[in-house]
Amino acid sequence: MQITVSGHRIEITESMRTYASEKVGRIQKHFDHVIDANIVLHVQKNRHIAEAAIHARGTTMHANAEGSDMYAAIDSVAGKLDRQVLKHKEKTTRHHRREGSLKKLRTL
Repeated sequence: MQITVSGHRIEITESMRTYASEKVGRIQKHFDHVIDANIVLHVQKNRHIAEAAIHARGTTMHANAEGSDMYAAIDSVAGKLDRQVLKHKEKTTRHHRREGSLKKLRTL
């Protein structure tokens, strides 16, 4: 997975880039089909905003978060993306059992 971290009105330090990459990179343990992730960090007066978009096979997921500092905003956006990925994964998996279906039980 390729992770791009950029800043708007802020200089991205190496520690911020590493922290954001590690947080968003944890999504791969839940969902292997992630192609790339784009993270944009903003500062507007006292507001620290993190925006992220994940491109996966067949879908794109977006999340925005605001925090008291940039690291809190990154934590929040990573949590939101994690929940979205788990929800998407649950939708795409099959929930039906084949051998225990009602049709097969009725014919026996």
